[in-house]
Amino acid sequence: MSYTTAVVVPLSYEDAVRRTREALSEQGFGILTEIDVRATFEKKLGPEAAEGVGDYVILGACNPGLAGKALAAEPELGALLPCNVVVRRGPEAGSSTVEAIDPQTMVQLSGTEAVREVADDAGARLRAALEALDGRPAGAR
Repeated sequence: MSYTTAVVVPLSYEDAVRRTREALSEQGFGILTEIDVRATFEKKLGPEAAEGVGDYVILGACNPGLAGKALAAEPELGALLPCNVVVRRGPEAGSSTVEAIDPQTMVQLSGTEAVREVADDAGARLRAALEALDGRPAGAR
């Protein structure tokens, strides 16, 4: 089983980050954390490591209603939150890859019906956000 859903979009890195934030917001997600991996590598490992990873950001997306249901069902699921969404520069200058965690990974660890319902809803919302980036269904790229 794949643990992410990914799309490659014909957008610059900067546009992909902006559009990803907007698409997540439209699905009820806020961004709780943001990790600029390139900047972190630059600071901790040096310019060569930063160049190796390239433009790469991890957005910690959270839908408060879904997170509340998940934590009510199993408080330990907090260790798996927020839902990470990665935006990274694609292989060509005018493309970017956007990748989101598949919430079904929570179901594999838990298996309860309440968690399954939350994961189904979160997964549908994350896929819809990715599809909104270029108008094609996730996986059809």
